[in-house]
Amino acid sequence: MRLRSAAFVTLFTLSASTFAVAQEPLRLESLKRCGDLLESQHQEWCLTARGLGDATPQLKLGEKTIPAESIQREGQNLRVRLDSADYQSGPLWLEEGPRASNAVWLTLRNSHVLAAGPNEVAKNMDGLTTYVDLVSVLIEESHDGRQEAERLAGKYGAKVVGGIAPLNVYQLRLPAKDLVERDALVLRLGGETSVDAVVIEESAAEEAEQAPAQPEEPKKPDQDSDEWSANRFLDAVHYYQRRVPGQQAPIRAQPVRIGLIERDVDFDTADFADYLGACSVPRTCVYARDADKPDNHGTTVAGILAARWNDGGNTGFLRGLDKASGGFEVIVERNSDAGITANIAASVNLVEDGVRVLNWSWGIHRVGAKDVKGDDVDSLLRSGIAMGGYEELLEEFFLWLRKEHPDVVVVNSAGNGSSFSGTDEYRLPSSFITEQLLVVGGHQRSERAGVAVDDPGYAVKRNSSNIDMRVDITAAACTHASTVNAGQDGAVHCGTSYATPMVTGLLAAMLSINPQLHPEQLRMLLRRSAMTIGDNHDFEQMDGEDLTAPILPSERNYQLNDKDVGRSARLDMQKALDLSVQSRSRVR
Repeated sequence: MRLRSAAFVTLFTLSASTFAVAQEPLRLESLKRCGDLLESQHQEWCLTARGLGDATPQLKLGEKTIPAESIQREGQNLRVRLDSADYQSGPLWLEEGPRASNAVWLTLRNSHVLAAGPNEVAKNMDGLTTYVDLVSVLIEESHDGRQEAERLAGKYGAKVVGGIAPLNVYQLRLPAKDLVERDALVLRLGGETSVDAVVIEESAAEEAEQAPAQPEEPKKPDQDSDEWSANRFLDAVHYYQRRVPGQQAPIRAQPVRIGLIERDVDFDTADFADYLGACSVPRTCVYARDADKPDNHGTTVAGILAARWNDGGNTGFLRGLDKASGGFEVIVERNSDAGITANIAASVNLVEDGVRVLNWSWGIHRVGAKDVKGDDVDSLLRSGIAMGGYEELLEEFFLWLRKEHPDVVVVNSAGNGSSFSGTDEYRLPSSFITEQLLVVGGHQRSERAGVAVDDPGYAVKRNSSNIDMRVDITAAACTHASTVNAGQDGAVHCGTSYATPMVTGLLAAMLSINPQLHPEQLRMLLRRSAMTIGDNHDFEQMDGEDLTAPILPSERNYQLNDKDVGRSARLDMQKALDLSVQSRSRVR
């Protein structure tokens, strides 16, 4: 009798344990290239998962199941070997019985860079954390980049460990033990005739490339609930839902792929709980690593595009278009923690994988940057030598984009330093002048009651938002963070980081209506449809009150006396969609 009881207890314990494992969420927390980053044919990928059972789970890549013999497991870590000839870039997720994980985008493109570990960084003279032995060299286009990088590595005792091949950029691990040795090698590398620039990374290991939280500006307790009304958010959703499948001249909406240069998304939140397992257009899909905090930057940015409606307290713009759209794929990807260099590597891979709109809710200021009051900017600072390398890297990226992918548009936050977004001495990447870069400032609702939504005083610039002629348009800067429990309102987050995806989502919707639109046409439609914000400066010299480039007569049917001329531009989502519908008969 005792033996039978013991066996029952053991069986019960095992059953309870199995049940507990079965109930634990299955999540993909990390996915990165490992092994030889320069090997394109036989690639190795390292995964970290949460909630794995005893058996090795199935791995799905797009429509294919990765064979079990290609997977090695060690605890919660998996190592996968892929032959790139057998697969295409696509979402990767885990399946274990009835459970499915979040899907992460796995690119078979070959732009990857290494991040420094905690023992591979040091403080420089500006007090900024910088990489000691990892630098990237931008090789002149007249040279074979890989071959020249290997030659330089041999000459200086370095090793080529990563690269962004389309840009002729290669990452070297230098034989340097401190910053004195590194700087000496950087000077010698920079003197090589084949080297256009040396990129020094100034990012701490595991550091986010976003600004620290800014103190909230005073607002009424309920003011955040209608921030998006200043951009006609709901009007745009309703217009799209009615017009695209309309009975007269219906539009066959096309799928659009969007890239967010962010770390991860919390799939345990109510906003993203149903984005698990297989997903394909024509619905909105989100591919991202799983985050451990519901209010992290990536989750908030992605939520503006894709948060499901009603349950989580938020309303993702693209998710609201699901029943009428051709579907949207939102890819959250940052390559590695190697700062700006990784952001560019991820962007190159995403563009080569078919992304039409890139969201860059990040930016950096040069040490010594001044705000509009003449005080020092104190967030997201980089040294002059680092900024010089980043500027060359970004220039090469946009030259490549213009030559190889002229239909791709990048949407960048203006920044939250109360400074000037277009001064190349101070701010990157927003200061670049190219048709393929749109820069977004941030506004919030004014406290004026009884004014129409198209009144310039309906919204006001946020004090922290960067400004000037380089800013193309402003959008609502405040949103709610996601929460784990349904029906709760998360904390209010504000900044140009959150104004940017409002514009990104709108551009994606416009492209779904008319895929033939090019970046300069998208900008033109945004500006033609824009409402106004701020005072009228009548094209006076730039000063601290100019929020965006002033609206021109050409953007108002050449009417010199139009009331909008000379004012700053505020996003009108509904009218921009209407103009994109009208453009179908004009843009071919």
